[in-house]
Amino acid sequence: KMPIVKSSFKALPIFRSGFISTVYSGLLRRLKIKQIRERITLRDGDFIDLDWSYSSTPSKSVIILFHGLEGHGQRPYITGAALHFNKNNSDAICVNFRCCSGELNRFYSSYHSGKTDDLEDIIQHVVSLNKYDSIFLKGISLGGNIVLKYLGDGSIVPPQVKAAMAVSVPCDLSGSAKKLHKFKNLPYHINFKWGLVQRLKLKQKKFPQAISKSQIRAIRTLNDFDEVYTSRAHGFENAQDYYKKCSSLQFLKTIQTPVLILNALNDSFLSEACYPYKDVDANPMLHLETPDRGGHVGFISRKGYYYNETRALEFFLECK
Repeated sequence: KMPIVKSSFKALPIFRSGFISTVYSGLLRRLKIKQIRERITLRDGDFIDLDWSYSSTPSKSVIILFHGLEGHGQRPYITGAALHFNKNNSDAICVNFRCCSGELNRFYSSYHSGKTDDLEDIIQHVVSLNKYDSIFLKGISLGGNIVLKYLGDGSIVPPQVKAAMAVSVPCDLSGSAKKLHKFKNLPYHINFKWGLVQRLKLKQKKFPQAISKSQIRAIRTLNDFDEVYTSRAHGFENAQDYYKKCSSLQFLKTIQTPVLILNALNDSFLSEACYPYKDVDANPMLHLETPDRGGHVGFISRKGYYYNETRALEFFLECK
């Protein structure tokens, strides 16, 4: 049993800084991918858009990729893995969470860090196609938290789901929220908040009775956003109640699917509790890799694909 994995990731000299590797990966990486969009209806009548890309030969395996906060299915940190898997005889689905595919969803609520019922619906849909023996899940950041929660919170995990990976995952949401409010994370904080508030303004036009313009104007921080919108729109008492109920940390002990967690030690978004050594020790299904560097989803390699993308394929092949 080797749950704590010694990482072979070595950051290139220019990317030793967590900040530089995070920003480069988020803003400067460019990839070309041909995707076909499929819209599926969820159990509550809302929709989600899935962006498919395929292996050049018929494949019995598929990777489902889940993006982070304010992401979507064309972000390079998602399409990079899709391309790598397509080249290695696996189909790929880049999920766009509700509201993230360029079109507002139907309801006032949207997506959040613990929304596992949507994952269940997506995976059920893929199972119902009767095409795949092996389904692999990979979540990045917020998407990673949802994947881990899904695997451990009693959701129905079909036998076709063979393994999963969570990258740069804030499995302690409250601790991560505190980190994001620190001065050194101000550029990210401003960027996330701006995008979320812009979308909330569109929602407000559609659902004026749910939230007022003055409530939106009062949002100064991400915590305010979770207090005013995320928690209330999704049935939580407040931001802390939302963080507490949706943190995947508490569900790690019940995971029955092989999982690899890859969290860099210089990821400025993660609190100490996001490196769950004890939980990994107690559950042989969990593997934890904590390289010194890599920032937040910044595992840049010399060869075209990132370390977290090649590592996912390697881990999933071991679990097949």
